[in-house]
Amino acid sequence: MTSTASQESAMRLILPLPGNETFAQRLANAGGWELGVLEVRRFPDGESYVRLLSDVVGKSVYLVCTLARPDEGFLRLVFAADAARSLGARTVSLIAPYLSYMRQDRRFRAGEAVTSRSFARLISSSFDRLVTVDPHLHRYPALSSLYAIPTNTLHAAPLLADWIAEEVRSPLVIGPDEESEQWVSAIAERARAPWTVLRKVRHGDRSVDVDVPDLSAWQGRQPVLVDDIASSGHTLIEAARKLPPQGFPKPVIAVVHPIFAENSYARLRALSERIVSADAVEHESNAIGLASLIAGELSVAENTAEQLVRRRRPPEPRDEVEQAGYDSFPASDPPSWTSGR
Repeated sequence: MTSTASQESAMRLILPLPGNETFAQRLANAGGWELGVLEVRRFPDGESYVRLLSDVVGKSVYLVCTLARPDEGFLRLVFAADAARSLGARTVSLIAPYLSYMRQDRRFRAGEAVTSRSFARLISSSFDRLVTVDPHLHRYPALSSLYAIPTNTLHAAPLLADWIAEEVRSPLVIGPDEESEQWVSAIAERARAPWTVLRKVRHGDRSVDVDVPDLSAWQGRQPVLVDDIASSGHTLIEAARKLPPQGFPKPVIAVVHPIFAENSYARLRALSERIVSADAVEHESNAIGLASLIAGELSVAENTAEQLVRRRRPPEPRDEVEQAGYDSFPASDPPSWTSGR
């Protein structure tokens, strides 16, 4: 590594939100970057306390937070981003391996909130850049249709294909619906395997009909069901049920985003040979790492970082009252006259 590259790496800080420490460590290792520390706790009334324990002055700060189940910690994420900026970070970017709130992309019924647009505005107001993996685009052609900040969309399909090629003997790659045909065919081509797709009719969030075509031409092969996201899991469950009656063994399941709401993972596990996923969301099925993929993108994107500095406001100097607080006791420690909680 040249001295210039070494200096640039030293100016990058990977800062994980709670629950993202393992992924952040892998990302920092892959890029040779500093791993920061964030302190988070709750006050007795339920409000969030956030403190940055790492120096961010002049650094490109990357907050790592997969956004599965975002309602539980979104405010902590925004508070951390705002603190990093006010304390002198050069840029503040969000690494969200899984990006939530993409489902509601229009009003299906009168009065509904189009939450994909609302969420995009919130993220865009707090960050300089968004990096994510396989967002569930449906009616939007790209994230740039939603987000007012630069976005980097990465794809895990090659990694799924490589895992299938290495771990599954004589695979038959099967996609969830006709819309997935291009994605599935690319995975199959890289894995050097035949492929097909199911026909799916969705009746709601929890009701779906799956039609499995005649697969007799591929008898003797190991079916591999692939999908970008396993949320309710109903599509995969119905497909897994219908493969053995055609004379196939239990399928292998490979997904990018393992949400597995409620008891869907246990139900699918009983119907499958094996379930694997990328680590965009931490789950016991994780077998495909994304850290190197994201680290490679950050290394390229950093070359144009100057264009991303929005300079919403300069770092905030401490006034006399705030400085007195720092001098008297650490902000994270309760004053002596309290009960300590």
